[in-house]
Amino acid sequence: MSQPKEIPQMEKIVSLAKRRGFVFQSSEIYGGINGFWDYGPLGAELKRNLRDTWWRTMTRDREDVVGLDATIIMHPAIWKASGHVDTFADLMRECSVTNKRVRADHVEPQSGVVMQFSGFSITGGSSHNDSITVLMRGGEHIESFRKRVRQLVAQARNQTAENIELHGESKIDAVEGSVDFHPETGGALGEARPFNLMLKTYVGPTATENDIAYLRPETAQAIFAQFKNVVDSSRQRVPFGICQIGKAFRNEVTPRNFTFRSREFEQMELEFFIKPDEAIEAVCGSVAAWSEGADLSVPQDNWGWEMWHRYWVKERTDYYAGIGLGADVLDYHWQTKEELAHYARACVDILFKFPFGTEELEGLAARGDFDLMAHQTASRKPMDVFDEEVKNAFAKWTDEQRAALVERKKAEHRAKEKGGLTDAQVDEWCQKLFKGFYVPHVIEPSAGLDRLALAVLSNAYSEVEKTDAKGKSETLYVMRLHPRLAPVKVGVFPLLKNKPELVAKAREVFELLRKHFSAFYDEGGSIGKRYARQDEAGTPFCLTIDFETLGEKGEELKDTVTLRHRDDGSQERVKISELLGKLLPMVG
Repeated sequence: MSQPKEIPQMEKIVSLAKRRGFVFQSSEIYGGINGFWDYGPLGAELKRNLRDTWWRTMTRDREDVVGLDATIIMHPAIWKASGHVDTFADLMRECSVTNKRVRADHVEPQSGVVMQFSGFSITGGSSHNDSITVLMRGGEHIESFRKRVRQLVAQARNQTAENIELHGESKIDAVEGSVDFHPETGGALGEARPFNLMLKTYVGPTATENDIAYLRPETAQAIFAQFKNVVDSSRQRVPFGICQIGKAFRNEVTPRNFTFRSREFEQMELEFFIKPDEAIEAVCGSVAAWSEGADLSVPQDNWGWEMWHRYWVKERTDYYAGIGLGADVLDYHWQTKEELAHYARACVDILFKFPFGTEELEGLAARGDFDLMAHQTASRKPMDVFDEEVKNAFAKWTDEQRAALVERKKAEHRAKEKGGLTDAQVDEWCQKLFKGFYVPHVIEPSAGLDRLALAVLSNAYSEVEKTDAKGKSETLYVMRLHPRLAPVKVGVFPLLKNKPELVAKAREVFELLRKHFSAFYDEGGSIGKRYARQDEAGTPFCLTIDFETLGEKGEELKDTVTLRHRDDGSQERVKISELLGKLLPMVG
């Protein structure tokens, strides 16, 4: 007897996410729209909790970071200056049969026999002499293959497969590990070409080329564009940061892996502005060098870009640990020199071990002064700051020391393959720095909220086998969400719904708790079923109001409830008057 097919874990998570109201396919009743997702009641609460933990960690727990909430549509010149209009593109290849697109770097190697047809005709219609090249995969029967090709041709032309007749079949070649065929259709792929990822719209009534605008592909550029306004209004001094949470849009060629790669998503980004290393050198005498075991607990005045970058990697790692994503599910990829953008000094990707593979959760880049300088050049508005301490420090330098710094900077930029300054530009930069003016450099931790929500769901998912007294076993699903993130913090149950005194007391407890955190009242079904429902929702605690609560088994138990812990199933009696004091520290 054949064994039932094992359902992959990711498929189970997607199923539970829909069943319990975490995530739904957008526009599902109309067949859905690829790359867009809606968050249901539990998912909306989960995302809100993630936003709150990130925002609190980044701003309210710190004195050196402030927030911003910028518009989704901004002046198109911003995207020209940032390079998005000209270079924000993926290489794309197109299926020659269906015109389906796929990112060139997402084509999995395939093996099989390359088959070609000289053309096709449509019953009662026209004949076409366009050749069709499709890969017949290993193990695929020839008749099944022909049927599949007819279906592909029919779908591309709004026909039915029965109306398609293929002509001139021939075998071309056998291939191993080829990346020249579409991973879904098997159709031959065209040449790779750039595909801009920004979604266009129009601002104004005429919808002409002059009215083109873009839905932002990232939240960072708004921070750079508003940098001077924030500096002038917030009384912050470098080093300091500006953070933002908001929607972003990318016209991904191949959205995939559930909510991991979507066309509409939310970003949580921090731009942390620091002094250039040359300013630190002048003020402190030297720049702290990074070494393994360096103390990153408290920022120091002599930190340069490398120490700040390492500091933020540590801070972000600590954040993930604080919401239940520890070292066992995280990994790191330090980009090589060849992988780095020409302006970046370093970049590390924090990776999460998803069920479909280890993928990027957050990137932390040391971006130099590239972004502010780009907007300063394009807008002709100054993005530099004045630092009295830096000016006074350079005033103590000798002419020889200043000249040596100038020559060192010139040599540094001459060695750059791309993006370096001319000698004249270096002279100008140094003279401004000697007077206390500089454009800050930036460290950028950039995380995706939707990816983080998916990571949290994946990490929380677990299965428990339970056998009842009759020996019947069943699989129960438990979402072991960190209490800070759980959409519902506590479920409140009367033992029996047909006992008015129990229901009244349970409603009283429910009303007490819901003023302080999310609670859920449930009186339907057995206590075991109610526990199971809350376990699937990720609720960390459940309270049962029983006859002991009413004092029927002694005054010592009156006004106490059964507190049940999700993760180990343990139970304890707690006084109603002590519930808030016990629960708030665990869920806050």
